[in-house]
Amino acid sequence: MLIRRLGWAGIEIEAGGQRLVVDPPVGFGDLEQFVGPPLTELPPASGPADVALVTHLHRDHADPDALHDVPLVLRPEANDGAFLEIAATTAQEPIGGTVVAPWETVDSGAFTITAVPAVDGFGDPQVSWVVEADGRRILHCGDTIFHGSWWRIRMRHGPFDAVFLPVNGALCQFPHRAPGSPFPADLDPEQAAVAAEILDAPVAVPIHYDTIHHPPIYAQVDDPAGRFAAAAGGRARVMEIGEELELAG
Repeated sequence: MLIRRLGWAGIEIEAGGQRLVVDPPVGFGDLEQFVGPPLTELPPASGPADVALVTHLHRDHADPDALHDVPLVLRPEANDGAFLEIAATTAQEPIGGTVVAPWETVDSGAFTITAVPAVDGFGDPQVSWVVEADGRRILHCGDTIFHGSWWRIRMRHGPFDAVFLPVNGALCQFPHRAPGSPFPADLDPEQAAVAAEILDAPVAVPIHYDTIHHPPIYAQVDDPAGRFAAAAGGRARVMEIGEELELAG
């Protein structure tokens, strides 16, 4: 299994002659009016994907431009509600896809894919994804906050060879969600390190940092990757955008 970091929350996995992407980014669309353009390059996958997984329908994780040619798109259910309730989400129509519920498993070619519980910082439906191929197993956690399902995920689907965890601990002051919360909308570095320990992952890769920082609307913590590496110790593996991680079978 060969894994390449695409930037923001995106990763690309190659196994068995096939390619799978998770939360592949190209741009932020209408979300840019709040948070500005991406601060770092968001490279596309290195080739056409056979499968795409979407952790949730926020525009920075569910990019229609990155998903429209993918034969199989798996995603959680869409949220409903008035316009301001679902602002910054991608409508389900542009990306289509198949809804997968937590703990549901889908087989597709070289990949066995399972949705597991996650909790979104704004209350929208979200899942994390377990991906198995070539005798290896990884977990991608989108931009979840800390929750109580880590132990069950490990017991049901561990051991993991690597986990990918958000670390930027974003504090958000969106005008349509006022008053703002003093608590982060996704894992901060120390919370992510605790999750990695609970999951008992030998390799823990920080994702979801250094691409959006637009205070006071959206402010990440200082040095998210460095703080995660310090807190997670020997299991931490900081990957540059475009860097590859090979998990030998």
